[in-house]
Order: sequence, then structure tokens, then C-alpha cells
Amino acid sequence: MIEPCVSIIIPARNDAAALGRTLDHLHARVDLAGAEVIVTAAGDQAGTEWTVAGRATLLWPAGSTRAVLMNAGAAAARGRVLLFLHADSFPPADALALIARTFDDRRVVGGAFEHRFVEPGWSLWAITWINRVRYRLTRNYYGDQGIFVRADVFRALGGYRDLALMEDLDLSQRLKRAGLTRLIPVELGTSGRRFLARGPWRTFFFIVCLLLRHTLGIDTQRYAERWRGPADRSPGSPWPRAERVPGARRGAG
Repeated sequence: MIEPCVSIIIPARNDAAALGRTLDHLHARVDLAGAEVIVTAAGDQAGTEWTVAGRATLLWPAGSTRAVLMNAGAAAARGRVLLFLHADSFPPADALALIARTFDDRRVVGGAFEHRFVEPGWSLWAITWINRVRYRLTRNYYGDQGIFVRADVFRALGGYRDLALMEDLDLSQRLKRAGLTRLIPVELGTSGRRFLARGPWRTFFFIVCLLLRHTLGIDTQRYAERWRGPADRSPGSPWPRAERVPGARRGAG
């Protein structure tokens, strides 16, 4: 059996509808030659199995956090490169070729794509550009950019840490210490449904507060359930009215 060059790993928790759109995109528009697709899922077994329908290897690990799901996919992956993709993200048609070209430089251990929300709207557009300034300055990449990494480096680092929140930021920071990381300046589209359901700026400032707490070494994991939403609902479900930004006064925002 010929080993794939790239393993595309997609975590999905109660997210069959979004996952279906991503798999449709991958198989219709992306050159998957030399790749394998692995979906690691939690919840909604019937809907997820119907959606995948043989288009990917489907795994059901114990646990439902993205870190657990992505680590399970990486453990089963046979590719020399791992591409972690959100269940609502749409990579460019030549994504795998772009990744391969990036790794022509042996110093590079990983990287990500340019971020773009697929839905229209000035708020999402503004947040996209704020994000682009941020990750160019910090080289901290997030899951909605399609993080890719050499499989041997990922395993040497111990994979994703057992975090319920900000696991992508943690991995990105450790990758920078392991070698060079690169931004591929080609857009990878990701749904802004979480922002739209919860309010674009309310969600944005929630993330800013989490990043500030992380930078100051203050616990962020207590907010994981609020960010992820209830375990029996799809990601991006609207917040109850009582939910607040960390540290904000009740009624603010």
C-alpha cells in the first residue's frame, strides 16, 4: 500500500451538516492525490456516518474535545504531513501542493493558510483583517486557518495537549520553538457561523479576553464549555442571554 503524503484530519462533534459541506468541497474542488481524509467524531453517530458515507476514514475516539479528536486522527494517520481542518473549512484547490512546496525548506516544521470568513458582512470582513494583522505579528496560528505540521515533529512534541480550549494556540507556540513556521498567503475559507450566531463583535471580544488571560498566565479552561457550547449541540450554538465576556460586568456588551 502506498503511504499518503498528507493526512487531512477533521474533528467533528454533532456537526454532520457542516462536515458534509466540507467533504463535498474536498472531493469536488481539492486535488486529493496523495492524501487521506480522516474524520474523528463525537455525538450524532447516525448523522455523521450517513454524511461521511465512505468519503473518509471515520473514527469514534473516547472524548469530545478537539484536542482528543485531533490526536486520535493523528495516531491513525499514515501521512508524512498532517493537515488539521475544521469541519466548516474549505481549503484552496491546490492546498496540498502549496503545503508540499512550503516543506521544500527542511527548516519548516509547520504553518497555516490565510484566514477568510466565507460569509459576507462588514463585521466579519473587519475581524478577518484584524486577525491577519495579529497572526502576521505573532505567527500564532489557529485551527480555522488549517494548521499543517510534519507528522514526526507533531509526534515528537506529544501532539495536542489535553486542553479543552486554545489547544491550537498552544501547539502553534510550541511549533515556533521547534523550528520555522510559515504562513501560506492563500485564503482558506472558514464559516463565521459562530460569530454570526453569537454576535460578531461580542464573540471577537470574548476571544480577545481569552487571549489576554492566556498571555497573563490566567486560567482559560473554565470558559471552554461556554465557547464550545453544550456537548449535545452543534458548535457555534447561540449563547444564552445571561452569558458574559470573561471579566465583563453583567449587562455589558
